[in-house]
Amino acid sequence: MSEAIDIKAGSEESTGVDTPPSYVRPGSEQDKMVGAIPAANDLPLEEINPVWNRLFAENRMLEYFERLRRDDPVHFNETEVAGRYWSLTRYEEIKAVDTDHVNFSSAHGITLGFPIDQPLPEGALDISLFIAMDPPKHDVQRKTVAPVVSTRNLAGMESLIRERTAKVLDSLPEGETFDWVEKVSIELTTQMLATLFDFPFEERSKLTRWSDVATAVPGGGVIDSEEQRREELIECLVYFTQIWEQRKVNPTGDFVSMLAHGEDTKNMEPLEFLGNLILLIVGGNDTTRNSMTGGVLALNEFPTEYEKLRANHGLIPNMISEIIRWQTPLAYMRRTANSDCEVGGKQIKAGDQLLMWYVSGNRDESVFERGEELIIDRENARQHLSFGFGIHRCMGNRVAEMQLRVLWEEIMKRFENIEVVGEVERTFSSFVKGYTSMPVRVTRLK
Repeated sequence: MSEAIDIKAGSEESTGVDTPPSYVRPGSEQDKMVGAIPAANDLPLEEINPVWNRLFAENRMLEYFERLRRDDPVHFNETEVAGRYWSLTRYEEIKAVDTDHVNFSSAHGITLGFPIDQPLPEGALDISLFIAMDPPKHDVQRKTVAPVVSTRNLAGMESLIRERTAKVLDSLPEGETFDWVEKVSIELTTQMLATLFDFPFEERSKLTRWSDVATAVPGGGVIDSEEQRREELIECLVYFTQIWEQRKVNPTGDFVSMLAHGEDTKNMEPLEFLGNLILLIVGGNDTTRNSMTGGVLALNEFPTEYEKLRANHGLIPNMISEIIRWQTPLAYMRRTANSDCEVGGKQIKAGDQLLMWYVSGNRDESVFERGEELIIDRENARQHLSFGFGIHRCMGNRVAEMQLRVLWEEIMKRFENIEVVGEVERTFSSFVKGYTSMPVRVTRLK
């Protein structure tokens, strides 16, 4: 980062950003709606807005996407806060937009945001992250950190991941109810994040907290306000700036070392550094963590598939792809139209936001037969949209797949059954499709 920046612990002054007033975040407009969620087929099409956090928290989103895929696969909404945006719900249109970085830009953000012709409201952190960039800047920043998750590097990590996974699974109580999210999913992903960042292991819970804060909806149980989000993310920046200074002198091959010594990243401004930290932390946390939980839930919902797995552990690699398809840990990604164009027969205006609903495309029956079901030997499971396509395809996809594969290999060595025994609590977010709690009970192999 710039040598002129001197960030001191507990100080916002050195970051150049003052304590702000609050503001309304795009996508939160519907959160004030109370009462039972209506059936998707009972609403006029123009009243359907899938950017509704309650749909995901109450597990009602799939019927809404089924309706849109059938009746209006490129669906228009406009709100006072976000302006004009379109929901793409079928596989074909999603993939077409995702692979076309010329006509559809990432540079204005990857989640529903403010209209691009308006200034950000006072108090919004103007951070940048390389997934929300276009070439050539995207390419050089991604290339800088990619070696950390290269195939060669991951091969050396597998034994450590397996050792940690075994230790966590061996510690689980038999015959007692416990929270799989807390005891397994969060613990394993946080340990992996600490390794990728060479982060102090005893303080690794900070990484989980910052990931949750970065994506949380104010009032949804993680943070109370945008001010709180800002304060905690500035704390993240301050902490990692100290690590940055250490890595400039003693690089260790982790993400921060790569950024600190990369020719195209070593002079990043603080908020750009923060943006890339958030990207790497969230990317390393949410995909794997929520798929670790989603896989157990899916096998409980489709017990014949669990029997199929018990009979043939060789299905695990394909099952991992199917779990990631079925779960779709990040529900959508956004692009912004660079010019007037047409998508799925609809006229898109320059500056319109397009939300590529991976969670819907992954259930498109024209591509995935019986798409609502988990089928662990599904032939085209690897065609899922969850990692994206093109230049923005998830950089850590191999890390996630390896962690999940190792987890299920070790589970099948130890447990006859993992039973979900209570109500599952889901993340209050239309972006992160995840879980906050899932009570389970395990039965070990005799």
